[in-house]
Amino acid sequence: MKLTIVGTGYVGLVTGTCFAEMGNAVTCVDIDKKKIENLENGIIPIYEPGLEAMVKRNVANNTLRFSTKLEDCLDGADMAFIAVGTPMGEDGSADLQYVLKVAETIGDNMTQPLIVVDKSTVPVGTADKVRNTIEAQLQKRGLQVDFHVVSNPEFLKEGDAINDFLKPDRVVVGTNDKETAEKMRRLYAPFFRSSMDRMLVMDVRSAEMTKYVANAMLATKISFMNEVANICELVGADVNKVRVGIGSDSRIGYSFIYPGSGYGGSCFPKDVKALKKTAEKAGYQAQLLNAVEDVNDRQKLVIADKVIERFGEKLDGMTFAIWGLAFKPGTDDMREAPSIYIIKRLTECGAKINAYDPKAVHEAKEFYLKGVSNVTYTNSKYEALNNADAMLLLTEWKEFRSPDFMEIKNKLKAPIIFDGRNQYNDDRMVELGFEYHQIGKKRIDYNIISP
Repeated sequence: MKLTIVGTGYVGLVTGTCFAEMGNAVTCVDIDKKKIENLENGIIPIYEPGLEAMVKRNVANNTLRFSTKLEDCLDGADMAFIAVGTPMGEDGSADLQYVLKVAETIGDNMTQPLIVVDKSTVPVGTADKVRNTIEAQLQKRGLQVDFHVVSNPEFLKEGDAINDFLKPDRVVVGTNDKETAEKMRRLYAPFFRSSMDRMLVMDVRSAEMTKYVANAMLATKISFMNEVANICELVGADVNKVRVGIGSDSRIGYSFIYPGSGYGGSCFPKDVKALKKTAEKAGYQAQLLNAVEDVNDRQKLVIADKVIERFGEKLDGMTFAIWGLAFKPGTDDMREAPSIYIIKRLTECGAKINAYDPKAVHEAKEFYLKGVSNVTYTNSKYEALNNADAMLLLTEWKEFRSPDFMEIKNKLKAPIIFDGRNQYNDDRMVELGFEYHQIGKKRIDYNIISP
C-alpha cells in the first residue's frame, strides 16, 4: 500500500519505518525541515534500539521517504496516518491543535478517496472532530470526496517499540465501515502470520478509549505497588517478597508490580490526566485516577527523602553519584523522569551531583536539567562515583545490573547506595559491607559510620 505518515516523532517514525519494512511505500511528513534533512541523511531524532538501522535500510530500498509538504504526499495514497503530538494542555486535557491542523490540510488538498487514521493518542470524540474538519474544508472547495476516519491507537513501549510493532499483542481498529476494516486487516496481515485474531475491530469511540484505559491501568498497578512498598517499609515487611507472593497469582501476574521511584515518560502522566479530564467533562470524578497521580507524585521524591533523612536537610559540601537519568532503560526520554525531581531536590539542599546515563545526558543538559546548578555529567558510571558520599541508582540500565562492587566501594567516600529500583540483592550487599537503602524495605543498621 501507499501510506503517508504525518509526524516523525516517536510514534510516527516507528510506525512508518515498520510499515516500510513490510514492503509498503511510505512517506513520513514533518513541518520541521531540519528534522527531515537529518532523517534523509540517516540522523535519527530519538534513541530507539534497532530503529536507526531499519530507517537506513528502507531509505536505501526506496520504501521509505521523507517530506515537509503533506499536500504533495496525498495523491495516490491509500491511507494517511495522523501521528503528531497531543501535548497536555494547561487544564490537563489533550491539546488537539496539531491533529486538527493536519486534518485541515488533508481537507484542503485531498482529491481522491482516502482512509485517515488517527494514530496519535487522542481522547474520545477526536475522530468526529477530524471528520468534521476535513468535511468542512471539502465543502469550502465545493468537493465531495469519499473518506473514512479510523482510530488505530499505538501500544508501543519505549526501548522495545520495534518488537512491539512487528510482533503486536493486539492491533485495535475503530471503524464501523466493513470495507475500511478489511483494508486495515490487509495492512496489518504481515504482522499476524499465524492468526488475525489479535486484530480487534470495534467502534471508533471504544478504540479511542482503549488506549487511555490501557495506560491508566498500567499506571495504577505501578502506583498501587509503590503504595504497598511504603506500607511495607513502615511495618517491617519486605516488598520484594510481597511482590513475588502476589505475582505468582495468575490473576495478578508480575508485570508492572515492581516497586520503584514512580512512573514517568511521555505516556502515563499525560494519559492519566487526559482520562481524568475526559471523565470530568462527562460529569464524573475519577477518584482512583486522582489517587494514582498523587501516589506517583510523592513516590518521585522517596529516594531524595531517604537521602535527606540519612544525611540531614543541609547537604552543602556533599556530592551524590546518580546512575540513570532516563525515565526507563532503553530510551533517552526524560519526560517526567523521577531523576529530574530527585536531582532538583538534592541540589536545592546544597548538594552537588555527578550524573551518568548511557543515552539521556544530552536531553538532561539541553532540556530537563538545563539551568540546574551543581550538576556534572560524566562519561562512565564509575567516573560518577569520584568523591561522592553515596550512589543513587535511578534507572535500571543493563550495565548497572552487575557492576564491580569493589570498584564502587573504593571510589565512594563511604559504601552507601540508595537503590530506587531495588536492583540488587540486599543480603549480598550486606556481605559486601554496603549500607543499602531500598524502596519498600526498612533499612537494617549496617553500622556504617557517617562520613
